[in-house]
Amino acid sequence: MKHSLLIFALACLGMQVQAQQVLCLDSCRAMALRNNKTLVASRLQLDMAQYNTKAAKTKYLPHISAVGGYELTSREISLLSKDQKKAISGAGTNVVGSMQSDISGALTGLAQQGVLTPDQAQSLGNMFGQVGSKIGEAVNHVGQSFVNALRTDTRQMYAISVMATQPIYMGGAITAANNMAKIGESMAANQIDATTQQTIHAIDQAYWTVVSVKHKKDLAESYLQVVKKLDDDVQKMIKEGVATRADGLKVAVRVNEAEMSLTQADNGLALAKMLLCQLCGMPAETEVTLADENTPNIATASTSESASADKAEAQDNRPEMKLLQNAVDLSRQATNLVRAAYLPQVLLTGGYMATNPNVYNGFERKLSGVWNVGVMVRVPLWNWMEGSYKVRAGRIATRIAEMEREDLGEKIDLQISQCQFKLKEANRRLVMAMKNVENADENLRCATVGFKEGVLQTTDVMAAQTAWMQAQSQKIDAEVDVRLSQVNLRKALGVLQ
Repeated sequence: MKHSLLIFALACLGMQVQAQQVLCLDSCRAMALRNNKTLVASRLQLDMAQYNTKAAKTKYLPHISAVGGYELTSREISLLSKDQKKAISGAGTNVVGSMQSDISGALTGLAQQGVLTPDQAQSLGNMFGQVGSKIGEAVNHVGQSFVNALRTDTRQMYAISVMATQPIYMGGAITAANNMAKIGESMAANQIDATTQQTIHAIDQAYWTVVSVKHKKDLAESYLQVVKKLDDDVQKMIKEGVATRADGLKVAVRVNEAEMSLTQADNGLALAKMLLCQLCGMPAETEVTLADENTPNIATASTSESASADKAEAQDNRPEMKLLQNAVDLSRQATNLVRAAYLPQVLLTGGYMATNPNVYNGFERKLSGVWNVGVMVRVPLWNWMEGSYKVRAGRIATRIAEMEREDLGEKIDLQISQCQFKLKEANRRLVMAMKNVENADENLRCATVGFKEGVLQTTDVMAAQTAWMQAQSQKIDAEVDVRLSQVNLRKALGVLQ
């Protein structure tokens, strides 16, 4: 039975240990970089910029487009007027009628002259009438065929056109657009670097804050044990009549203060871990344990990192400087793009167009067309100096961007100097805090011994305990300050990874 209970207890303990995740600084950074939504959005912007670069390259290549259409109209296109159609279709009747009138008059004159008898003239007139009627009908048929041949039949029209265009010279617009796309891709990559460094900086601050609060919680627990031990000793001394009730009340007040400090440390640790979990992309209520929580010394004093800082290298490493350089380059290419709009442009065109009815073969009801090749040239002649004004405005914008980049460079130099001074100051504070801790330990030991020997009062011991508490707290603050100063300096140098 006892063995079963022991096994069950060990299993529960193993489950609790497994439930609590142990995280080091690198694992926190990795989770934050993997789950940070701003960083994910920056990566998507890089993908978008890469697609824009590919799209810009296609401007160098020929572009082919096709257009088709159908149109139904109430009337067709006519090459002849109504009077012309009537005259051509009745040409035989008109000509034969005129000839018959002339022949009848001539035969009547011959009959009057006695050359022909009236019967002969009538017989000849009837014969010419019959022949003229047939000739008129034949000519009318030919005229009507001619009118029908000139009919367009365009009430229903189909058309299709395939056109290819190849830029020959666009004033540098295509080159400028491609350069702008490449700069946009570089800006997206630099934005990822900037977001990465900001994320790592936030994680480092949250991580060392948790470590600091955890150490202060441990310190509060140690201080509570010390004051409880003093309270227990004072209570024994009160019973023996060596100490007064007032001494006991003073120590009791100090115990209450120590318990309140421990409660505040517990709450602060919980909130600090919730913030760290949120930055890592985990639920805020996740129980985590940091690898450096129980490390005796959070940091050691060192000046090598501050001495190795290179300001010139920082100018090349900082993503903010790279982004401003991208802005300068982008402004220059934008100026080139504006200038290209006011330069000559040459395009090579070619294609095929087909229609039904076929306008190239007497409006035949058949889809047919023609090939075409040409060159299109556009030359701006006069725009009242609009292009010159826009180019000058673009150059001014470029100069403004260059000034912003130079100003940021000066601020970066100043920031690096400030971080170097803060790191040196933090190292000095840590050295002094460690000496103060040694003195406070010795002071507390002497006060405790003196109190037990009856040489010192309760107030002397509490003062020594307070001094020891402050020295330990200052040491923790100094150690964390060194860590954060190192992180700030690396971020200022652009090497925070």
